[in-house]
Amino acid sequence: MNSQQHIAILGSGNIGLSLAKGLVKSGICKPAQITLTRRNLDALDDYAAAGYQVTNQNVKAAKKADIVILAVLPQQLNKLLEEIKPAIKSEKQFLVSVISGVSCNDIREQLEMNVQVIRAMPNTAIAIGDSMTCIATDNGSTKNVNLVKSLFDTVGVTIQINEELMTAATALCACGIAFFLRSVRAASQGGTEIGFHAHDALKMAAQTAKGAANLLLQLRSHPEQEIDKVTSPKGCTIAGLNEMEHNGFSSAMIKGIKLSAVKAGDLYKSED
Repeated sequence: MNSQQHIAILGSGNIGLSLAKGLVKSGICKPAQITLTRRNLDALDDYAAAGYQVTNQNVKAAKKADIVILAVLPQQLNKLLEEIKPAIKSEKQFLVSVISGVSCNDIREQLEMNVQVIRAMPNTAIAIGDSMTCIATDNGSTKNVNLVKSLFDTVGVTIQINEELMTAATALCACGIAFFLRSVRAASQGGTEIGFHAHDALKMAAQTAKGAANLLLQLRSHPEQEIDKVTSPKGCTIAGLNEMEHNGFSSAMIKGIKLSAVKAGDLYKSED
């Protein structure tokens, strides 16, 4: 991204603000290149003091931006698009949507123009620069897709997928944060039951989960390959694993992800 380009983040909640901070921290942008919008400007006082441009006027922000990032709730999107429609210049700008369940074509239809739209689905680990962000588009240029990937690479890891898989990505990566957190919580509760203080059990469970994830990411191995290294015949690990499976551990996770994917696909349409 060059020093002349400008980004507008419309709807500066947790995801929008985390992205803005990541872009500045990485050196890709200066604060003055980013405009943040929010109805309650008081919440952006610290960002204004840091040099970001802030406003509660979405049209004003969109008009001067090269990249317009849509970061509102699904039920707020149609109103936002109607509001900024006069400011969008399809030949000079492109849109990035981080909104669940909304296709690129949904956005173009609401705007009634053939603007490039690229979808990005980060998760809440964006707050610590450790998001898994999925990128997809149906009409974005390779240059613009690569630019969007570079933006979200500042706050984690990106992967480009087919757009029809974006709702599934929401379930696996965005909702998935909660699923893994619940499994860590359950492990810590088990630790408390077998004798550890609650805060110690939580720290031990969380660090163990982090280590398990990093084994897969850094060694690029398969979970079962790593499980085999810690399960010995007639041992305590395989006894615990089998007890969990008898009680539906894997099945429950799979069913939860499948249901979340169905619900994610309905978030925007159910609000029409």
